[in-house]
Amino acid sequence: MRPGDLPYFAPARPRVFAHRGFALEAPENTLLAFAHALALGVTHLETDVHASADGVAVIAHDPVLDRVAGQQGRVEALTVHELAKLNLGDDQHMPTLAEALEAFPEARFNIDLKVSEAVVPAVKAIREAGAQDRVLLTSFSESRRRRAVSLLPGVATSASGARFAAALVASVVRGGPAVRSALRGLHAVQIPVRALGFTTVTPARIRAFHAAGVEVHVWTINDATQMRELLALGVDGLVTDRADLALEVLSTLN
Repeated sequence: MRPGDLPYFAPARPRVFAHRGFALEAPENTLLAFAHALALGVTHLETDVHASADGVAVIAHDPVLDRVAGQQGRVEALTVHELAKLNLGDDQHMPTLAEALEAFPEARFNIDLKVSEAVVPAVKAIREAGAQDRVLLTSFSESRRRRAVSLLPGVATSASGARFAAALVASVVRGGPAVRSALRGLHAVQIPVRALGFTTVTPARIRAFHAAGVEVHVWTINDATQMRELLALGVDGLVTDRADLALEVLSTLN
C-alpha cells in the first residue's frame, strides 16, 4: 500500500510537520504548542510518547523531567495524575495522547514511540479515539515499530533506524531492488540530512526512495534556505521547529 492510499497522506505535498508543536511561544509537546501550530495552518504534528507508571500514553520527548519540568525524576515513575500536576510553563501540563487526539480531531499526528511500554497504551488511545487514519506510528526501534503496526494493521508507518540504515546502504552498494526490499511495508522515511557518514537526500537517493513507494521527510530543518534547497530536491516533507518559516517558504513556491 502506497502513501497515497492512506488518509494520513491525503493533504497535498510538500508537508510541514510541526516538531513537538510550535514552541516559540509555548512549551514543547503541549496542547498549547499544538494549537499554535495548527493556527498557523499546519496539518501534521510531530510528537513523542512515553508511558506513565500506571500505563497511560503521555506526550513527552525526554524520559526525564528536568529539562521540561525543572525537577528530578522520570516520566515512567509518575502516574498520569502526578504528571498532569506538573507545570511545564504557561500553565501547561504533560498531556496524554488521548487528550491530544480528542483536543485536535482534525490534526494528523506523527508519533514516535519512545519506549516499549508506550506501545500498547498508545494503540489503545488511538483506537478509542477512532484516530487510526490520522496517525503515523514510528520508532527508532524496529521491534517497537513492528509491534505497534501489528496491533493497528493498515496504520501509516515510517522506517525505524535499522530499516533506514539498510535502505541507505542498499542505495550506496546494491541499487533499486535492494532499496525496495529494505523499505517494503513502509510508507515514509523520516531522516536527517546525514546519516552513517552519507548525505541521505541526494537526488539519486530521493528517486530511489520514491521508486520504493515511500515519502521522504527530513528533520529537523529550521533554516529557510535549507528548506528551499530540500524542497527543490524533491523531498515530501519538512520536520521543523519553525513551522511559520516552512509555511512561508511553501507559499513562495505556489
